[in-house]
Amino acid sequence: MLNEELRKKGERAKEAAFLLSTLSTEKKNQALSKMASALEEQQPKILAANEIDMAAAEAKGVGKALLDRLALSAARIKDMADGLRALVALPDPVGQVEALWKGAQDIEIGRMRVPLGVVGIIYEARPNVTADAAGLCLKAGNAVILRGGSDALHSNIAITEVLAEAVLASGLPDGSIQLIEDTSRETATQMMKMNGYLDVLIPRGGAGLIRSVVENATVPVIETGIGNCHIYVDSAADLQMAEEIVINAKTQRPGVCNAAETLLVHEKVAGEFLPVIAEKLLQCGVELRGDDLTRKYISVVKAATEEDYQTEYLDLILAVKVVGSAEEAMEHIRRYGTKHSEAIVTENYSTARQFLQKVDAAAVYVNASTRFTDGFQFGFGAEIGISTQKLHARGPMGLKELTTVKHIVYGQGQARK
Repeated sequence: MLNEELRKKGERAKEAAFLLSTLSTEKKNQALSKMASALEEQQPKILAANEIDMAAAEAKGVGKALLDRLALSAARIKDMADGLRALVALPDPVGQVEALWKGAQDIEIGRMRVPLGVVGIIYEARPNVTADAAGLCLKAGNAVILRGGSDALHSNIAITEVLAEAVLASGLPDGSIQLIEDTSRETATQMMKMNGYLDVLIPRGGAGLIRSVVENATVPVIETGIGNCHIYVDSAADLQMAEEIVINAKTQRPGVCNAAETLLVHEKVAGEFLPVIAEKLLQCGVELRGDDLTRKYISVVKAATEEDYQTEYLDLILAVKVVGSAEEAMEHIRRYGTKHSEAIVTENYSTARQFLQKVDAAAVYVNASTRFTDGFQFGFGAEIGISTQKLHARGPMGLKELTTVKHIVYGQGQARK
């Protein structure tokens, strides 16, 4: 049984989705532009709300990496606004006919892109997701019901109010963008069962949240990924390149799903590479946890446990392991990876090809940081999340992934024989 807030918001979202589904690209783009301007104009309101969330999080002793995810600034609000403006420039997938062919008795069949309908998104302490998700869903012709974490509640309320007012001012339907303000676990569980209102539910967050949604939801779920990502430094690696990639993948923004969590190093280069990379990582504040061979080369490293190799730290902690071959590295990734983003550093073409073919992940890299697994970096504009499943969507989910298809059929009076 849905509570009153969910029922009312579900009804409003369904009505809005019906109207949004046939909205012109021009009208949607006008709304996105107005939303972007509103974020910048209402920056003081958003930052004041974020200060309340930050103070509460600091009082609770939330870690540095998670505080970084929660924090907003003038620059981050500008990034949110720029993300909405970037969506304006992207092609609208809605109404595109991807293929036309002749079927039985010369009926003409096409596959047309259409909105999903009402998209539900459950996410944790990243208030920028509120703007990204709202903009993506609107451009793809969907209504969206958002449910953020309690840590970012005031920030999410402020952002949603600003965006919803801009949408209404653009002549779009009330209910296009809504936020569930009750952050209780009971309400979250009810949201997962909003059959008849939600067409799809997308979780964005840590392992616990995603597992809870997958196990409890009765509406269709697109599973976005836990990122236990690996960098493998091969025996044929350019070690200077490897240093730069590892430092970037681990330290540029450790609290995100595409940050590296485990470093695998071939034993032939371990003696040369590990002391150098360890010194640089330690200078960046990274805590290292390694196997016995790693500890042989690096004195300042804790002993790694089985759990360390399974963990998405989202923090300045890195598990390290020395391997005897590329095959051993790939087997380690197969055992512990979460099918998100995996990278090899090597100058050996054959080894690189083998890694690309054998490693099962949404994004597989040769000589580049895993931090590129991102909608903007892939040229999709903002993303709704990184899907690690294999049905409907995989990898960064942009506009196209927020649509589905219907088959359109033209005839000239044919009747099936």
